[in-house]
Amino acid sequence: MVGLLVAAAVAAAMPAAIDAPAPNADPAIFVVRDPDTTVYIFGTFHALDGKTDWFNDQVRTAFDSSSELVLETLVPEGPKPYAPSRPPRLGMSVAPSASFLATTRMAIDAGRSQGLKVNYGADMILREEAEATGKQVDGLETLDSQLNMFAKMPPMAAAAPPKVGEPVDESPVETLSRSMVEMQNAWNRGDQSVFVRMLDQLRQASPDTYRMLFAERNSRWADWIAGRMQTPGTVFVAVGAGHLAGKDSLLVRLAQLGIESQRVN
Repeated sequence: MVGLLVAAAVAAAMPAAIDAPAPNADPAIFVVRDPDTTVYIFGTFHALDGKTDWFNDQVRTAFDSSSELVLETLVPEGPKPYAPSRPPRLGMSVAPSASFLATTRMAIDAGRSQGLKVNYGADMILREEAEATGKQVDGLETLDSQLNMFAKMPPMAAAAPPKVGEPVDESPVETLSRSMVEMQNAWNRGDQSVFVRMLDQLRQASPDTYRMLFAERNSRWADWIAGRMQTPGTVFVAVGAGHLAGKDSLLVRLAQLGIESQRVN
């Protein structure tokens, strides 16, 4: 169970037919602002099936009005070489744990079975659009810091094998596939409740994993936004939708710093 939940958190194929408009989606977007600074906070889904039109309405308006895009991290294989300026790099290469690699493989297999692709994911679409229009693109974390975090995660608990004569339930990949479809549908609707439930299950099953993946990172990102609010301008911050849900969400952490957020849509 822990492995499935972490895979869903880490993960978090065919484009729509040309002759039919894609269904409209309204993923959640929030804003914090003061007299001279506006920070939009958009909850992304890292791999999508390309069958809905989400980059429109309030999301598009907020993005177009922003001069800077800030993602969770920038992978080296971006369209343009990029040297992140903050936070500083760790100065060392960290190999992800075997547990993390296995979990990632399961997430990839589950997503592929449902037609989900990173190239259709909100993060990739936003980055490509930002670079095409000359916006500054930055990352909240470096790739090294993420790998270091994954290397320190506790091992995933293996599922108990079925007893003799006991019916075999669906495979872990099938279970995860179903969960990912449920989360993508919730994301399309802007429904945070599914992510709240997933996070509660993860917190109960593996408190350390939950703390490292969500609570601690949300706190660091809230500090970053609080610091960015001291510089005038408009910024579009895009992080996984799970970071905007639950009692330790980025939005809750901001409120604890005295920065109130409002939902745009």
